[in-house]
Amino acid sequence: MLFNSYIFIFLFLPICVAGFYLLKNRAPIAAKMWLIGFSLWFYGYFNLSYLAIMIGSILFNYLIYRLIIRAMSDEDSCVNSNADSAGRPMNSGRIPLIIGILGNVALLGYFKYTDFLIDSCNHIFKTDYPLRNILLPLGISFFTFQQIGFIADVYRGEIKECDFIDYALFVSFFPQLIAGPIADGKSMLPQYRSLGKPDKVIEGITLFILGLSKKVLIADTLGVAVDYAYDAVIGGINSIEALLAILFYALQLYFDFSGYCDMALGLGKIFGFEIPINFDSPYKSRNIIEFWRRWHITLNKFLSRNVYIPLGGNRKGNIRTYINLLVVFLISGIWHGAGVNFILWGCMHGVMYVITRLIIKNSKNESSCTGVLSHVITFVFVSIAWVFFRAPSVSVGCQMLTSVMAGGIGRIGDEFLNGFNSGEFWYVLKAAHLTGFAFSRYIVMSLFGLFATLIVFLAPSAREISGKIKYNILNGILLGALFAWCVLSLSGVSTFLYFNF
Repeated sequence: MLFNSYIFIFLFLPICVAGFYLLKNRAPIAAKMWLIGFSLWFYGYFNLSYLAIMIGSILFNYLIYRLIIRAMSDEDSCVNSNADSAGRPMNSGRIPLIIGILGNVALLGYFKYTDFLIDSCNHIFKTDYPLRNILLPLGISFFTFQQIGFIADVYRGEIKECDFIDYALFVSFFPQLIAGPIADGKSMLPQYRSLGKPDKVIEGITLFILGLSKKVLIADTLGVAVDYAYDAVIGGINSIEALLAILFYALQLYFDFSGYCDMALGLGKIFGFEIPINFDSPYKSRNIIEFWRRWHITLNKFLSRNVYIPLGGNRKGNIRTYINLLVVFLISGIWHGAGVNFILWGCMHGVMYVITRLIIKNSKNESSCTGVLSHVITFVFVSIAWVFFRAPSVSVGCQMLTSVMAGGIGRIGDEFLNGFNSGEFWYVLKAAHLTGFAFSRYIVMSLFGLFATLIVFLAPSAREISGKIKYNILNGILLGALFAWCVLSLSGVSTFLYFNF
């Protein structure tokens, strides 16, 4: 089920919200069970076999949690001189933790990387093993990492109590189930125990509408041109089409992912929960370090806490620090997708991150990597790296970049412009008496691209708007009109890009 679908907006969500608030004060446990049931419906709607995998994962990880708690309790009752600064035995719970991590990684590896490993083996060793064509369960990367983070926090002693109902809700809560954020138990479990504070419902509705408009009205429109360009690049596209495709994909991914994050945050607020922020205007970043503090924030925090710091962080000298950073970005690339193109994307960011750290550390000018030129360089680099993120292979990505430089100057094809044929845009052109001109669609594309770019770099975030907006009749009408426009545009429903990961 998709946030941007009729069944979710007009059936699933109203019934889920109504039932939750009817039960919340009278029967809190029933209210939690209600949310869990609807979350399972939400996930199982895509494929029932997905549901069995997720439920199995929840049961496995809750068992690991119980084993870690029991092991730590048993060892804490014994005299052990080998204790950490908190007085906890260093080996307490380590074996079930390792089993839990290996089990989660094995599950993720089987579904996400089996065919990639077989294909790589065939390519390297000239073998002919058949691919398994394993169907990737939606959101498996997100709920798997979330549960790894949970059992790691339990081992560190940061989570001590969690009943099964709260844990099942923590993993399955539908707003953050498919594409994040990767929530942490320390911030979410207390909210699930108390069932949150429903004091920001209107703000949540506003966030949901703004996120829906980003996805439906902007990201999906840009996606038509991007899909055409990447499908046609091998056959040949001109330099202008290639350059626009790179820019439009950077914008499409921005609005698609930020739209989902806004909707997830909004849905959380509607139920009274504060879901972690996962997106904070990353294209406004002054350098790549700041970019990764703003893009997919919870993944960055997860990798920092559970990979970078355990590897030694920055505590073992500069060389080791840079190696640790490169390992983190390599894992980030592998997490995003089973393909050499994702590994290359992760390595590009890792190298740029290390270079930026070196420049800042060795520069006498504290404002290095923070000026206007740095903004431009950062956006250009991120956009180029996105080429390999979007391309189905490294060769296709290279062909797209080659087309920018050697594709020749030519006319933008009609297929590239098809996404800008929406009736709403033509009404604007008709009002301006521009529909008779042959270049009218170029005007629409140019104005649309300029509008999207200005929003990215100059406009406040949806969170800022929803937190500061005055909820009066005029703004209510404007939000209602925006929502109606989105609903009328749902005929072209598309999945969120991060569902692939």
